[in-house]
Amino acid sequence: MPLKLKVTSGEELVSSLKRLGFTVASQKGSHIKLKRRLGSSTQVLVIPNHKTLDRGTLLSIYRKALSYIPEDSLKPLFYTE
Repeated sequence: MPLKLKVTSGEELVSSLKRLGFTVASQKGSHIKLKRRLGSSTQVLVIPNHKTLDRGTLLSIYRKALSYIPEDSLKPLFYTE
């Protein structure tokens, strides 16, 4: 059976990403900018602070986060079994 994207809020996703080392850098309107510094590189993710994130938005955030975080650490935050 294929994995399904979780139904989650922006607030829940932000708190999960904080556990992976990201910090809230700023917020403009309903978008929260998360940053994480590793060495000389800065990793940035922007999360909309909505009650429920659309699946396309969640998938886009997942793909962007894959460039920073290993898939085995990231998949449980975004997918259900």
